[in-house]
Amino acid sequence: MTDLQTRAREALGTVIDPELDEPITDLGFVRSLEVDGSTVTVHLRLPTSFCSPNFAYLMASDAKDALAPLAEQVTVMLDDHHDSELINRGLAADAGYVGTFGHEAETSLDELRLTFRRKAHTAAMERVLTQMLRRNKDLPEEDLHDVTLGDLPDEKSSRALLRRREALGLSTEPSAPVLVDDHGNPYPREEVPFRLRFARSIRISMDGNAHWCRGLLRTRYPGSEADQAPRSNDVKEKAS
Repeated sequence: MTDLQTRAREALGTVIDPELDEPITDLGFVRSLEVDGSTVTVHLRLPTSFCSPNFAYLMASDAKDALAPLAEQVTVMLDDHHDSELINRGLAADAGYVGTFGHEAETSLDELRLTFRRKAHTAAMERVLTQMLRRNKDLPEEDLHDVTLGDLPDEKSSRALLRRREALGLSTEPSAPVLVDDHGNPYPREEVPFRLRFARSIRISMDGNAHWCRGLLRTRYPGSEADQAPRSNDVKEKAS
């Protein structure tokens, strides 16, 4: 593998599937990566041909943006999707999301990205707080109101939460409360149990979708399991 191939693969590892909140390289969505001199060509694939076009475009556009600083020419192609021709034409022309889909684009790409960043933050917030509850069996849920970023252990889930807060422009100061709304405002103490349950539903939905999509990809593309990284289950559901 050449140096450019290595750097291109690393760059693709920073591209996050907007709905599943996992790197597209871990999910196996990178079908191929080819380097010819200073030209990089990438083919992407998805679990089904009918995955939402806005998700597909966001992923492919982010992949092209991640690779752009590395090569003189970057081509990103989405394979086997019902809107492949439209998306690939828009990517090649750098037409943007609205320019690609025209009147069918209900929201801008920035609005779409913000929606998924907020969901990812909510799920990350729930993970660290649920871990804290399981480590401190006598801790009332309402007391999570007082937990700050500085109270969190230095581990993967805590660092992931900080990255998601930073992406939203929320405070990452140690004194900042952990359980906050989309704008960084803490919830009232009496709302903590309800807010935690709501956040858990979002996290479980995202984890379930990721598991389902991985399975669909393996069914659609036999052998693609070799391209998927094992999932690290930071929070495991209690057996009922």
